[in-house]
Amino acid sequence: MQERHKSLNLNLRSLNASATVAINEHSNALLAAGRTVYKLGLGQSPFPVPEPVVKALQENAFQKDYLPVKGLWPLRERVAAYHSKREGIDCPAEGVLIGPGSKELMFLLQLAYYGELVIPVPSWVSYAPQAQIIGRNVRFLQTKRENDWRLTAKGLEELCRRDPDRPRVLILNYPNNPTGCTYSAAQLESLAAVARKYGIILLSDEIYGEVQHDGNHISIARFYPEGTIISSGLSKWCGAGGWRLGTFAFPKELLWLMEPIATAASETFTSTSAPIQYAAIEAYSGNIVVEQYLRQSRRVLGACGSWIANRLRAADIHCPTPQGGFYVFPDLHEYTGRLATRGIYSSRQLCTRLLDETGVAVLPGSDFGRPEEEFTLRAAYVDFDGAKALAGAAATEGELGDDFVKEHCENICKALNTLCDWVAS
Repeated sequence: MQERHKSLNLNLRSLNASATVAINEHSNALLAAGRTVYKLGLGQSPFPVPEPVVKALQENAFQKDYLPVKGLWPLRERVAAYHSKREGIDCPAEGVLIGPGSKELMFLLQLAYYGELVIPVPSWVSYAPQAQIIGRNVRFLQTKRENDWRLTAKGLEELCRRDPDRPRVLILNYPNNPTGCTYSAAQLESLAAVARKYGIILLSDEIYGEVQHDGNHISIARFYPEGTIISSGLSKWCGAGGWRLGTFAFPKELLWLMEPIATAASETFTSTSAPIQYAAIEAYSGNIVVEQYLRQSRRVLGACGSWIANRLRAADIHCPTPQGGFYVFPDLHEYTGRLATRGIYSSRQLCTRLLDETGVAVLPGSDFGRPEEEFTLRAAYVDFDGAKALAGAAATEGELGDDFVKEHCENICKALNTLCDWVAS
């Protein structure tokens, strides 16, 4: 028994704090010490929570009761209606599970289901550590720069063919953190066909779906509804990361899996904050103010992402133009020789030197599963006044160009110019 306890403790002792949380805390410490820091590490939405949603929270501050573990029924109905309408699928309200952030729900899914976790790389920093804490087997699927780091149906087929009967959960995150790229309908349909062939459970992490820059996000649930769990929440598209409200939407064919997750939830977080659940009803209501907020958010992020990608490519740094969210994933492979002359041989060394010498805080690609010696990094373009940018976008007709970005996202421009100049030097 003692040896077993030691083994479980090692699962945690071998982990570091979440990289995104750590970079944010380190950046704040440098700021407090009087340093100039460009905070491109933590992916927190720069935009304020929409006013109708804030008002709904204020009006429901008196709500104090424990709510049902699966969530407030009117909210579950709204979330189901949202997915059903947006994706044209049958999303039953009884299949919606509300939690204190989608991160917690993902952890409980891995706890409840014994299958192997399949993660395309690069991927968000917390998927694999969660599996490690629980003791689940993780299989990483490497992607390629020439495909803009997307998983291909061929790559998934090759993995599954080697052991076709193994139970698996595939996490597919798009628009993607860290790359900002997404999938076309044809690409999703091909992946769905492989998932159906091998009975894979798809966890479709669509937390950035509403901030796809063209507003045309498509869920893979359209093509594989019976095997897809849609994960979302308020943190990214509603600017409410600190509110901690996440959603899972299960099809009727996977309600058997939802039940043990809800049981685990009842023994851990009990229920999600009552006032926030009531406020979330407004967020999912289709309110015209919220719709306009989303439209302007997408315009700002699209303009900013395009400017960044163009700036990096002008400096001979490879970078796909982001299609959603607020991340870019540049690859400095072409600078390998120059970096070596400065004693830099890994992405972690690159990011440490960059922060120490310029104040630009970004994360190494190795935190997202890429090889240490590969000079990839993730930058979150969120260091600007979101409220000011939304107001500026609303007052600007037509496409938001470079001048808009330079005026309303000044810190982002300074950070990228600093990064490019430092690399070129």
